[in-house]
Amino acid sequence: MIKKRKRKPYEVYALGQHICMSPHKARRIIDQIRGRSYEETLMILELMPYRACYPIFKLIYSATANASHNMGFNEVNLIISKAEVNEGTTVKKLKPQARGRGYPIKRSTCHITIVLKNIALYEEYKDPYLRNMRSIGYA
Repeated sequence: MIKKRKRKPYEVYALGQHICMSPHKARRIIDQIRGRSYEETLMILELMPYRACYPIFKLIYSATANASHNMGFNEVNLIISKAEVNEGTTVKKLKPQARGRGYPIKRSTCHITIVLKNIALYEEYKDPYLRNMRSIGYA
């Protein structure tokens, strides 16, 4: 049985599966952007010279679109709370070599998960005074 974990009301995520790149190369970029704000992350990804930046850029843009469209969050308040790279399937091919031999080629893929957190809502949920005031109707 697959257990689905519940998402917090101030988190939004985007998942990219079977991206054709090595997980090691993707982790190199993900480690640079984890914990940063949305705007800062976009600037970093645009200026980095690696091929892995483009799919990660698209995923972050997609997660932000999910946040603004589905939840109504503002882009200014979003930070990357969790970013992880997992190994995907490996595509195996045989390249013909001399004398009838074959040389195996392995194309690795990866799954990238980006979770954005709305820090404005997170602070309200954490502060019991504000939560109490909202439930009463004052704030």
